[in-house]
Amino acid sequence: MQFDQLKRRQFITLIGGAAAAWPLTARAQQSDRMRHIGVLMNLTESEAAAQGSVAAFRQRLHELGWAEGRNARIETRWAAGDAELFRRFAAELVSLAPDVILAATTAAVRAIKQVTPTVPVVFVGVIDPVGSGLVANLPRPGRNATGFTLFEYAIAAKWLQLLKEIAPRVNRVAVLRDPDIAAGIGQFAAVQTVAAMDIELNAIGLEKSDEIEQAIAAFTRNSNDGLIVTASGFGANHPGLLVALAAQHKLPTIYPFRYFVAEGGLISYGPDVVDPFRRAASYVDRILKGEKPAELPVQNPTTYELVINLKTAKAPGLTVPDTLLARADEVIE
Repeated sequence: MQFDQLKRRQFITLIGGAAAAWPLTARAQQSDRMRHIGVLMNLTESEAAAQGSVAAFRQRLHELGWAEGRNARIETRWAAGDAELFRRFAAELVSLAPDVILAATTAAVRAIKQVTPTVPVVFVGVIDPVGSGLVANLPRPGRNATGFTLFEYAIAAKWLQLLKEIAPRVNRVAVLRDPDIAAGIGQFAAVQTVAAMDIELNAIGLEKSDEIEQAIAAFTRNSNDGLIVTASGFGANHPGLLVALAAQHKLPTIYPFRYFVAEGGLISYGPDVVDPFRRAASYVDRILKGEKPAELPVQNPTTYELVINLKTAKAPGLTVPDTLLARADEVIE
């Protein structure tokens, strides 16, 4: 009798120990299982800014324990701002049955959502995710997408103020924006809210290169003209063209991101475009570990940078105020 009781106790102990070990085993197997991560970029693969952003995303994933080839496989597609490529590559990525997709810009997210309402999406470079219908609200997105906004519309008002500060004589301003997306309309509206009565605003569509060249040539009249380049898919893929047109017509111009100034643009004010990719990697990690995008809040940028190109300022004979130089995060000589 005592022997039977001893065997029963040993059997119960054995079963209990095995049961306790099961969750650990399951977790180990889960972490070693190959996860598939899709990346849909809005730029061309040759763009230095795009390469830096994707490299930052991959590096942060590696720091979080996702080693490509061991427990993660990353498939990247480059849409170059082309609507047809967005649709094609979104379908390709979804067909690979990814665990999560990183999507750069509103166009990328929409293309993915047209293919699948369920695959988790972490976005970057989206200006107005609520107005664009990508999420229900920022604190609780409520659907299969969440991520990191590019900036709020109010930043566009700051562009006009900075343009006037660096080029006080400017009283005619052309705003280059994409009229076919909510973000293009919203940015132009924000500029209008701060335009004084003595500022004449003109809208130029960012759609086709030849049309933009003709529109800027038609707009330019005298030394009191200036440009504001808003954030858009076209601008992101053609920074050199827009900078060259501003130089050709000697137009003081402000841009939304540093890479325009690196190309020779005058001044930029906007968020670091690489940092959201690092932050997005953390959201991808959390989703791979079981969290749902619907419960991860959409986040806004944490820092903005003011960059000035002094060499470019000399061409139209501008003198950059010391007060503006003192506020600059970077000055390119």
